[in-house]
Amino acid sequence: MNAGQIARRSSALISHEAVVATTRFGLGARPGELALVSPDPLGWLEGQLMPETAAPAAYDAVPPSPERLLLFFQAQGRGIDEVVRLFRKQYREGFLADTAIRARAQIETDQPFRERLVQFWSNHFTVSAVRPVVAGIAVPFEKEAIRPHVTAKFQDMLLAVARHPAMLLYLDNALSTGPTSPLGQRRGRGLNENLAREILELHTLGVTGGYDQDDVKSFARILTGWTVGNLRTRWVGHYMFVPQLHEPGEKMLLGRRFEESGAAEGEAALRMLARHPATARHIATKLARHFIADDPPEAAVQRLVRVFTESEGDLGALALTLVRSSEAWTMANGKIKSPNDYFLSALRLTGSAGAGGDKLVKTLAALGQPPLAAPSPAGWPDDARSWVGPESVMRRVEFALALAERTRLADEPMDLAEASLGPLLAADTRQAIERAGSRAEGLALLLAAPEFQRR
Repeated sequence: MNAGQIARRSSALISHEAVVATTRFGLGARPGELALVSPDPLGWLEGQLMPETAAPAAYDAVPPSPERLLLFFQAQGRGIDEVVRLFRKQYREGFLADTAIRARAQIETDQPFRERLVQFWSNHFTVSAVRPVVAGIAVPFEKEAIRPHVTAKFQDMLLAVARHPAMLLYLDNALSTGPTSPLGQRRGRGLNENLAREILELHTLGVTGGYDQDDVKSFARILTGWTVGNLRTRWVGHYMFVPQLHEPGEKMLLGRRFEESGAAEGEAALRMLARHPATARHIATKLARHFIADDPPEAAVQRLVRVFTESEGDLGALALTLVRSSEAWTMANGKIKSPNDYFLSALRLTGSAGAGGDKLVKTLAALGQPPLAAPSPAGWPDDARSWVGPESVMRRVEFALALAERTRLADEPMDLAEASLGPLLAADTRQAIERAGSRAEGLALLLAAPEFQRR
């Protein structure tokens, strides 16, 4: 029996559920992975939710945020020309190295469900590399504030994110100053509402969560003093609370009174927001939209709301609820892959390590989703309408052709198609691949097929 016959016999054993597990919850099947997963797709997913799971070893090469920020503050002390030089040289090189490590880990991981959860939460709490000072610490932010909490409590992730230098700099809270604080009165600096507004609108309650402009201003006052240590402090590049920046006095947020207590005010406010019913609804809807359907079924959303509330925001319990939801398996293959998902699944399928550095960033930019560079704090969209325009389709076809041309396949494209899409492989796609004039053409047809574009 040759390799092709073995692959075809394996494909006959591939279950529909295995395809759902590897594409909807994972990042796309690697060769042989569907056959591995088929006996117990649910168990394969549940096994990736162990709380003690460590980050991939490659992340050891990603430097901690304070190390990068030390370079920034040192350059800042030497003038704007040095800052510009830093952004164009060390920060850019660091960002390219970090994103290459990140992509390689996602391509090679045997825990793709956990990696997808990391991506989901990283996008939920977007810090964007479109701001140069953030570019150097975008991947460290994900490593330090997101990865350790993907199966922990939501409030733990929220607190870690809100105190991380990347978020404090991206949404300008590092410079926010209480108008009547000691430094506010002395320097005439004022309040910045960006972080408070985005936490309420994007990270917790949602835009319909029942807050108003007075709540935004009050929460911004609560968060004054949350900043990043510079060269004049002992905490260079770390979160620190500066009492001289903090707006004194009691504040009201969502009808609750917060007595003056410095940094503890912000921590208490974040814990309150993390447990708020509107937050449960907002998070449940986003999870169901990402893992089930663009228009998520209400029953699944309600189930997630209940688990979020009863478990006090246990993200591991929410992930288990998702994989045990019948809707996620019966509404299969309905989500369009984002450009990043499409890129990763193609490289996982072909066994390609992918290009690193500048070429990686340019490839994803050409597909329409440069890494860690969402256009706004809202992050990248999560619906088909955002990713299936004529230009987007053309870019994917061009990518498929280019990847197929440079890939040296050990197997026939049809064997790869059967071992990757299993029962979802359409008859017309099968026929087109069988009639291809070369392995490269057959692979390109597989990567460009409609069923490969979905998850």
